[in-house]
Formats: sequence, structure tokens, C-alpha cells
Amino acid sequence: MAEEIELKLALPESEQQRFLKHPLLGQAVSRQAGPLLNLYYDTPDLALHRKGIALRLRRKGRLWLQTVKCAGASEAGLSARPEWETPYGGHFDFSSVTDPKVRKWLERPAIKDRIAPLFETNFRRITWRFEPAPGNVVLVMQDRGWIAAAGRREAISEVELELAEGPVAPLFAIARQLAERIALTPALLSKAERGYRIFSAIPDAPIKAGISLLQAEMPPLAAFRRIALDCLEHLQANHAGALKHEDPEYIHQMRVATRRLRAALRLFAPQLPAALARDLLPPLRELMALLGQARDLDVLRMEIVQPVVAALPDEPRLAALAGLITEHQYEARRHALAALGDRKYGRLMLLATTLLHGLPENPAEPSVTTLAQFAARRLRRQRRKVLALAAAASPDQPASFHAVRIAIKRLRYSLEFFAPLMPARTTRRLLLPLAALQDQLGQLNDLASAGDLLCRCASNDARLREAVTLIGGWHGQRHGDLLARIPPALARLGKFRLPTLDGND
Repeated sequence: MAEEIELKLALPESEQQRFLKHPLLGQAVSRQAGPLLNLYYDTPDLALHRKGIALRLRRKGRLWLQTVKCAGASEAGLSARPEWETPYGGHFDFSSVTDPKVRKWLERPAIKDRIAPLFETNFRRITWRFEPAPGNVVLVMQDRGWIAAAGRREAISEVELELAEGPVAPLFAIARQLAERIALTPALLSKAERGYRIFSAIPDAPIKAGISLLQAEMPPLAAFRRIALDCLEHLQANHAGALKHEDPEYIHQMRVATRRLRAALRLFAPQLPAALARDLLPPLRELMALLGQARDLDVLRMEIVQPVVAALPDEPRLAALAGLITEHQYEARRHALAALGDRKYGRLMLLATTLLHGLPENPAEPSVTTLAQFAARRLRRQRRKVLALAAAASPDQPASFHAVRIAIKRLRYSLEFFAPLMPARTTRRLLLPLAALQDQLGQLNDLASAGDLLCRCASNDARLREAVTLIGGWHGQRHGDLLARIPPALARLGKFRLPTLDGND
């Protein structure tokens, strides 16, 4: 059995020729090129896929090779999975699969007798072999072609870096050197996974954050590594959709992922190397600003302006202002998409991936503090801050409500991160009221921010300024209702109690 360790990077079609001219490729010890045809097999009901198994035939020259791959670990683009490859003699032979459970399952007549071709990938591959140090071999592969399934087809344009021998650090070093000149971003889906999605006609959709797999007794640094890599995956999972689709939820989810990663850096700061935050926080802050501008204008148009336009459809001043805001919205989106397609974004993703994978998953020095102990201390500290800010908040000081909202959001993120250490029912009980209060404070903040945004859009145009006044008046009752509900809700925070974190259900 071999273990395949690779980093998959999306390569825009427009960057193909630039990639081939990258000076680093001239330092390779060898270069090979040729076509690759792959046929993927499964049962009609996709039993192999559900089991996390991929079965492939690959044609290399006049020979066919059979490959069985099992689901392995995948972290922010870097994947490691077991695979078994053997010559194909005209029928499937699973005797080379050294995992007895996998072999026995594949050899069941109910599986083996129903296996049929499902989809194919057809591409040209150029492979460069690098030997950065004795005993270290990295293969860089450029793939360009297509995936076909169920009468549908998608383009393949990507770069794979495969660790053939030695430590993984040089693989990241080569990837980052390539990304200095080329727009390369980590890609999460394998060709096989893409083929299954095409075959099943699964539509693209924005991806929300998931739950990190943590244990109460694990070291805090290992927990941060897991959480941060999951945040990075959340960010990357929405990148292609943001560039391809107009749905603003993709950019919103990327903003949420970036915010969660920053929150994790802040939460685990006492356990982290100082250089980690120093290297990551500034570019993450810059990315947040770009995504935030687009998101703020989306909210302004859809939640603040559009309801008033719908209520007063014959008001020309509102229609003119709405049209101007739409132009600003599209411009902000263009700026955000340009940043997401720029090589600077790819360099940030690879920097973050490199730094996070560089953290020890199993630290050599035993931690004197378990994750449960660390989490309990940090949550108590955040709760105290929330209560202090809530006690000091006043309707006469809008900034004080904003400060409470930020503190509640950080506490909520922390509770979500540590959710695996709590019973699910306890997690829901804690998160629901925090999310509701954060939403109310968010609506209040949106209304407060809308005034400044609307005035900037209206500039000195008297008619547009009148439209701003109309919008403010229309939302006046809602603003008043929110202001009335928030102080009692803040007072109830005093009853908010944190659970005992022992990791047991």
C-alpha cells in the first residue's frame, strides 16, 4: 500500500502559459508529458462513493492500471490517503488491497458484480520532478483537459504537487514559489469528487462552517490547528463559487470564515507562536475589509433600501438612489472578485496553509493544560467581558451596543469551536439566545451604518438626500422597537451560565 500525499491547486485557464514559463520549472531534474485517460467505476447506487472508496482504471500508453483509493485525511487542500495500484488484466482484481476489510467488501458479489463505468477524466499531464534535498522528491504536475459524466462536461485546469519521498515542508516551499508569479489557490475537490458531483447533477451552493473534531484531553495547540484548518477549508470551499456565481452568500460565507479564523487566532493567542498572528492577521484584515465592503452594500440594498422602494414604488427619488446604490454594490463586488482572483489571494492561502500545517498535530512536549481546561478559562474571560460591556451599554451611546455585539460574537464563535466538548443540547441552549441577541444588535448596527453609507452615496444631491430622509423615516419604527427590546435582553445576559467542559455527553 502507498500513501498519496498531495496538494491540489486551481490554475485559471488564463494563467496556463504563464505557468509553463515559470523559471522554477527550469530547475526540475526531469520533465515528462503525455495524455491520461481515467475511467471511474461504481455501482448504480454509488455504494463505493458512500463507503469512501474510489475505483479507477488509468491508461498509460498501451497499459491499463487499476487503482483503489480510500478516503483519508484532507486539511485545507493537503490530502493524504491510502491507495493500491496494480496492472489491470481485463477484470477487477482486489487481491493487492492490503486492508482486509476494504478487500473483503469490494469482493462481495453484491458489489463486484454490479460495478460499472460512471465517468471519465481526460487530460494532458506535464510532470516535473524536483529533488530539493537528498531523500526528498516532489512531483509538480500540470493537468489540462476535462471531466465527462452523464452527458455533461467540465474543464480541468489545475496543478498538483505530490510528495513522492521525504518531509512535506519542501512541497509547500515549491507551491509558494510558484504562487509568487501565478494565481494558484488550494482546491478542495479531487477530480473524482468533481466527477461524482457532475454525474449526480449536484448544484453548486454556498458552504457554511462545520464542527471541528476535538477531544477534551487534546493539547490546546493541536485543537487550534484543527479549528484553523477547518476555517481555512470553509474559506476555500466558497472561493470558486464566489468567482463563478452572483449569489452574494458565497462572499458572505468567505467573510464569516475569515472572521472565524481571526477569532480563533485571538482565542488561542496564549498558546500560539507570536509570529503566527504577526504574519496572518494583517492580510486577513485586508481581505476582511474587501469582503466587508461588498457585504455591507448587499445588506444596504436588499435589507434597508429595497423594502422602502417596494413600499413606495412611485417615489422617483427612491428609485434614483436605489439605482446609484446598485452601481456602488456592483463596483464593490468587482473589487472583491478582482482580489479573490489575484495571485495575492493565492499567496495568502498558501501562507496560511503552510503555517498551520507547520504547527505540530501531536506536540512533542506534553501540554500541562488540556483543551477542556484551556477552553473553560477562555470562555469565563469572554463571559466577564460580555457582561461588563452589557452593563455599560446605553442607547445614548450607539458605539457601546456595537462593542457588546462584537464581544457576543466572539463568545459565540468560541462556544461553536468548543461545541464538541459539550452535550449537543447544552450547545443549542447556549447559542440560541446569543445568536438572537447578536442578530438584534446586528440589525441595529446595520441601521446605524446605513445612514453614513446612504449619505455617501447621495453626496450633495438634494433629491437623493431627501430619499435618504424618506428611508430613515420608514425604518424609524423598527429602529425604535429594536432599541426598546435590547436593554432587557442585555440585562438577561447576567443569567447566562457556562457549562462544565468535560467532553462527555
